[in-house]
Amino acid sequence: MTMATETKYETAIRQLEDIVEKLENNELDIDEMSKQLKKAQQLIKLCKDRLTKTDAEIQKILSDE
Repeated sequence: MTMATETKYETAIRQLEDIVEKLENNELDIDEMSKQLKKAQQLIKLCKDRLTKTDAEIQKILSDE
């Protein structure tokens, strides 16, 4: 796994945490809430895809031993 991949994943997680915090603190108006929820959905997909890919790579490495 490259450092760039890790950074992108970590950045996505931080952005998700920020969105959740704003939602919990009622800091978003209705228009911004919709925009942030769409962004969160994309970030979740990115993270899920990255985790799935990494898991597949790990399984391949372990099965090669």
